[in-house]
Amino acid sequence: MEAYRPDRSARAMPHFNLLKKTDAGFARLGRIQTTHGSFETPAFLPVGTAGSVKGMTPAELKSLDVKAILCNAYHLYLRPGHEFIAKRNGLHAFIGWDRPILTDSGGYQIFSQNLLTKINDEGVLFQSHLDGSTHFLSPEKVIEIEEALGSDIIMPLDECLPYGSDYDKTDQSLNRTLGWEIRAKKAKTRTDQYLYGLLQGGFFQDLRKKAAETILNVGFDGIAIGGVSVGEPQEEMLKVLEGVLPIIPDHLPRYLMGVGKPEDIVEAVCRGVDFFDCVLPTRHARTGELFTSKGEISIRNAKYKEDDRPLDADCLCYTCRNFSRAYLRHLFMAKEILAIRLNVEHNLYYYTALMRQLREAVQNDTLPQFCRNFFQMRTGGQVD
Repeated sequence: MEAYRPDRSARAMPHFNLLKKTDAGFARLGRIQTTHGSFETPAFLPVGTAGSVKGMTPAELKSLDVKAILCNAYHLYLRPGHEFIAKRNGLHAFIGWDRPILTDSGGYQIFSQNLLTKINDEGVLFQSHLDGSTHFLSPEKVIEIEEALGSDIIMPLDECLPYGSDYDKTDQSLNRTLGWEIRAKKAKTRTDQYLYGLLQGGFFQDLRKKAAETILNVGFDGIAIGGVSVGEPQEEMLKVLEGVLPIIPDHLPRYLMGVGKPEDIVEAVCRGVDFFDCVLPTRHARTGELFTSKGEISIRNAKYKEDDRPLDADCLCYTCRNFSRAYLRHLFMAKEILAIRLNVEHNLYYYTALMRQLREAVQNDTLPQFCRNFFQMRTGGQVD
């Protein structure tokens, strides 16, 4: 098969359109545009790490109104390989998904999974989690991988520190990441992809401000806020958002990486975040943790053995419309593949419905009322 040769012609469309801001707050309604279509924000991107959202076909994702997904460049680089995918007309064609794809660089996986062997200003030396083989990623290599994959939105290499890292270590790490990002922008050649500046700086407001100012000065297509959801209390994450979001101009989309708790999403939308990704809905589904309007249900619990009610009476997903809690528990305890599929479908429906409700609330200027009702149900509702 002939190698894929991307169209590198000049970009013909704006990447982000701000449609509305709330009158009494920072929440926004917008639209992200890519060469593979658009999606309205606020939005949630399900994670398909290795090119597949676990348990779901592309057609099933579309039936849930999923407009964009995230894949991981690190995992795809190791298996099956970015050149392998490029020869098959890129990631969209390879996985059968014709809507937008965002790829993360994989920096988070390298650092969080203790795969790192050596790090310096040139890049990172690490061992594969698959076979222990040694690999080196530079900022330029990451861009090469993501350009070969052909994803619509791409992330530069960054260093992600654990929660509790001290000021000096965080400052040193930030300076390295900013240098990598500048090199990533210089290395980028495709004009049909959007490169975001990745904002690190830990939980130090002056470092976050320094990162934002540098990234804005360099110029990127959007802003990704990283280094959160690493074990910190919610209030620490919200302080980061409140410190940096007012600095970011309205014309740039704001992407909060790895944040997926429903409460965190609602709080972040109220502060001006546009879109999110997280493994939470699919990972929880595989362990029997299911989201409802009143909180989470652990379908493994013995009290659901003879419970003939739907999982969530207020949910219109396929799972809730057709099956009882008793059946879902039976499937899960019997380790049936269908259990995971039905659980994933329900959890993703919950997330897409939540984002749709948030967009409607912004559009109709009813966000304060929505938030009051949401938190009252989540904290005061009885999950039975």
